[in-house]
Formats: sequence, C-alpha cells, structure tokens
Amino acid sequence: MSTHGNRRVGAVRPSHLMFTAGVGSLVDLPNFSVLVKGLDSWSHNGITDYDIDEPRLRAAVNRSLHRYGRGQIEQLRAAPWLEGADTDPKGWAAQGVGVPVTPFPQWLRCTACNVLAAVDSGEYTFHNANPRAPHEAKFVHDCKRGKPPLAVAARFTLVCTAGHLDEFPYTAYVHHGQACGRTQRPKLRMKDHGGNQAANVTIECVACGQKRNIREAMGERGRRHLPRCRGRHPHLGTYDTNGCDQDAVLMVAGASNQWFPLTLSALALPKGQGGNIDKLLDDHWPDLQIIENRGQFDFMASMPKFGFLKEFDADAVVAAITARKQGTTGPAPSAPDVQAALFGPEWDALSGPIQTADDDFALEEVTVPVPLSDLFSHVRQVERLREARALIGFTRLDAPDPESPEIGRRVELSRSTQTWVPASEVRGEGIFLRVRDDVMAEWVARMEKSPQMEAHREAYGRFRANRRSDRKTSDFDPFHGWPGARYIALHTLSHLLIRTIALECGYNSASLAERIYAGDAENPRTGILVYTAVPDAEGTLGGLVSLAEEREFDRIVRRALADAGHCSADPLCSERLPHDPADFLHGAACHVCLFVSETTCERGNRFLDRRFLVPLAGDEEQVLTPVGLLP
Repeated sequence: MSTHGNRRVGAVRPSHLMFTAGVGSLVDLPNFSVLVKGLDSWSHNGITDYDIDEPRLRAAVNRSLHRYGRGQIEQLRAAPWLEGADTDPKGWAAQGVGVPVTPFPQWLRCTACNVLAAVDSGEYTFHNANPRAPHEAKFVHDCKRGKPPLAVAARFTLVCTAGHLDEFPYTAYVHHGQACGRTQRPKLRMKDHGGNQAANVTIECVACGQKRNIREAMGERGRRHLPRCRGRHPHLGTYDTNGCDQDAVLMVAGASNQWFPLTLSALALPKGQGGNIDKLLDDHWPDLQIIENRGQFDFMASMPKFGFLKEFDADAVVAAITARKQGTTGPAPSAPDVQAALFGPEWDALSGPIQTADDDFALEEVTVPVPLSDLFSHVRQVERLREARALIGFTRLDAPDPESPEIGRRVELSRSTQTWVPASEVRGEGIFLRVRDDVMAEWVARMEKSPQMEAHREAYGRFRANRRSDRKTSDFDPFHGWPGARYIALHTLSHLLIRTIALECGYNSASLAERIYAGDAENPRTGILVYTAVPDAEGTLGGLVSLAEEREFDRIVRRALADAGHCSADPLCSERLPHDPADFLHGAACHVCLFVSETTCERGNRFLDRRFLVPLAGDEEQVLTPVGLLP
C-alpha cells in the first residue's frame, strides 16, 4: 500500500482488500489511517500475472453490474504486487506498485499540544524515511524542542446511507455553523477528557475561545446539529452532481459499519463444465447473440453445426450472452440472485458424473459407509478446487443482506467506466455430501407445514418487514427469498459437521467454508460442500479430504449427531423458537452448539435448528436423520 508519492505505508493480504478493507474503506495503520482509493488510481504497470481467469464469475459480475447501468468488465484482476517489493524495498519493483491510498481522516491532532488541523495546513510533517519499515510512517508536529510529538488522526467522520463519506466540519461545528469572528482560518484544539462516557471530546477555537463538545452531534438528537450530506466520495475524489438527500451521521473512523463489501464467488469447474466462454462468444457472437434463454440454447446445441456447444455449461453461456448484450430488457438480477445462479453448474459438476481432473478441480468418489447410506447417497473427496472472488461495490451503514437485498445503496469502485474489478482466488480441498433425495423429499413434505417450520417462516417475514428499507417504494413481499425447509436442514447439518471436522482436520473452523446446494421447488438439490477457504495459500494439507474416507466419515457423522443432542445452554437453547414478536432467524442453535465464525457461514449463522436433525424433546417425527443414526 502506498500514499500519494508512492511511499509504502503498510501491507495487507489480498483477502483483506476483498472482505475487510477494500476500495473506499479505511485501513488503520499504527500511526494514522488511510483510505483505499478508487480503481482509476490503481496501476498494474510492469505486472503481467494479475489476470484471474474465471469466465463464469466474470459473466456473473457483468450480470450484477448491469443492474446498476454499468458497462461490461473484461477482467478480474488481483491486487498489484511485484515480487521483490518486500525483500528490496528500494528496488524498481517497489516503485509505483501497490494499492494507492490517501490519509483519511485528513484532520490530525497533536498528542502534545492538542492542535487540530488538516494535513495540508502546514502544521504537520510526514516522516517515512525507512523503506524497510513502512509501519513507522507517521505525521509529527514541531511544537516543542527535541523529538517532535506524534500527530494522530482526529477520529470523527460523517457518513450517510447513500454511501458518502466526509470529514467532520470542526470549524463550522465549534462556531455553530457561523464563521469565526476573529479570523478566517482559526486554529483549533481538540481535548479528550477521557472518563467512562461515550465521547467526551471538546473542540475549542483558539482565536475566539468558543468551545463545543462532540457529544452534541451524537445520536438522533445530535443530527440536528450536523450539516446535510455533501455527497462526497473521497475514494473517487468526487461529489455527487445531484447532491444528497440523506442526513449525515457522526461516525468514529474505523467503526465496523463504515464499509461492507459486495462480493461474488465461483468455483472453477472442469473445462467440460465451463469451457472458455469468453472465447466462445468472441468466435461465434453473430450466431449466439440471438439466444435469450436455456431452451434456445438447447435447440441450437442439438443442431450438428453447433454441436460444440454441448461442451459448455448451458446456464453459464446463457448468462454470459445476457451480460454481453447491450440494452438488455427487463430488470437485472440482484447480487444474491446472481450468486445463487452460480451454484447450478457447481452442483452439476459435484453431483454428476466425475470429470477428468485438472489443476483446478479434482473429484474422487468415496464409498458411503453402510450405516450412513440411509442418509447420504454420495460422499466425494474434492481433492483440488479453486475459488475466485470478485468485489463489485460496497455499502456504508446498511450491510448488503441476502434476505433484504434492497437495503443499502451500492457505491461505485471507479469514476469512469471500468473494464475490470478487483478479485482474489484461493486453492484448497473439500468434502461434498449429497443427502438422499427420497429421504429429503419425504421429510420436506412432512415438515413444510409443521408448527415449527411455520414459526421459522413467520419470523423470516417479520425479519424482512422490520428491516424494510424506507427507500423501497415498490411492492414488498415479506416472504421473498425464504430458503425453505430443505435449506434449514442442510445448513444445520453442515454446521454440525464443520464444528466436528475442525477438531481433527488440521484447519481451524475459521479456515473452512460452506456452500449449501438446496435449490428451489423447481430444481431441488440436497448437497453440502465443506471446503478450505484459506486465503493466499497454494495447495492443501490433505487433512480435510482424508476425513471423507469410509471409516473416518462414519465416526465424524455419528459424533456430530451425538453433539447435536445436547448443549450446555439447554433447556433455553433446545426450546427456542422465534415466536411473535421475535424476528431472529434460528431455533435451537447458539454459540455453544451450532454457530461458527462469520467467515465460515454463508448466511451469517441464520436458518439453523438442531430439532430438525435430532430429537430434542423425545419427538422423532420432525427429525430428518434416520432412526439408526440417532444417538
């Protein structure tokens, strides 16, 4: 990472730039904080190996960006980095290469004399003399003899739900919106009084003596003392031309809700399942551009002239064609819908006939232990897999929620039409499980209208209604996106296995991830993929796939089901159901028995309930697990 002037000020992992602190976010450094600039400022000059080749993900990104009226992207790019930048920080590899950042907030406070001033005011000096120690970069204030004291960021900012970020207006605030009566550019001081109060910071004008505590700007009542949002996007260096109609909110820089990523991910599939779709479209676009749906694709593929289309995944090609067309009619899908569409080809590859292995995907069938054959139809070792992830935007204040995708406004990553988006990839291993279709179908038919499942469904409706965005004016269906009974059962089983597997596989639970293939009423699926999601790692340890062996897997499943039968939080946990007016999205589940880390669960520890896998009150009628496997 580098500031203006290409001086390194720190380092982050590629995954950090995707999920924790990407474009438009604040990154805390030891002595100040910086803002990651937009893609217009990124440079890959001198770098050749930055393209992440994943046609399915690229097509999905274009489908999602079409929703926002953006152009077509052509590449998924890894963060700019050159080997040698760390070992030889003075060499050519370190010059001009890195993720561009700028100091933000740009108001600093001297830790000795409490002077509050902007970075460009001339009060402070930037020191970054040691190229091998970028973490020592700092601003200092020459206010006394000897070693200049450190200047730190004044931690208050303004944000709004439209995704804008701005400096706190200290000068206007201390003067109650008026100009200082003594001078045009008064010197300010910021005094932190400490104590156990939420914020006890006084801003003082040295020229006229006016003082004001920052507490007056906090909370709902404090918003009356703040100016309207100016529509600023500092990562792009722009202001919205139409201004902003939202109220500004005081926020401490570095707060967890100052930046939420919008991402998509896809598994690399065998060439027979995915192929080079971009090249296919380039070579045959005049013929393929007439395709609008899966039926037209299947018809064209049945013609001898276009028999080569059978080598490609139909849904992925149709999605790529739709994304490439200019002026596509109809509403574009939301990011959660696009992500769900990516699961179809993955399910086909994982559950269908085993394809020839390649560098990115290798699947091996494992014999299902006889005692478990009443529950599972397939157990497969995914000996190699590659997951590509792309960042398509971000939100502030309101997190993008799969259950309420209308919440939060997406912020662009660049000023101009960009032909690429940031991406990363991870290689690992996994275990794929397929629950027997007949067992799942019988259980869903039995439980779909049960009181317990109805309680979950009604809570989902209340959850959606309570989180309904005030900005949404179209018809609102509180049950839109309800995942259904099948998903809850598969998701709960996945969490039970992850918690048990993590004790033996050599990876901690935060290094594992899940993909639930539940499908929908028209295309029901019954699959679970538990895989490693360790960023910046090549290859695997082998400890995960080894647990899919017949003897090991039987023991893992039985132990997981036995652990599900009790929880140290029982009976509170075992009796929990989200009855009105509760709107939480889990039943018999808690941090003791089912919850896993947020990086592991694909739905934020929602849609979980042990009572659907093991009888918690002696009632076996609502349990999916065959009696022979119950503890």
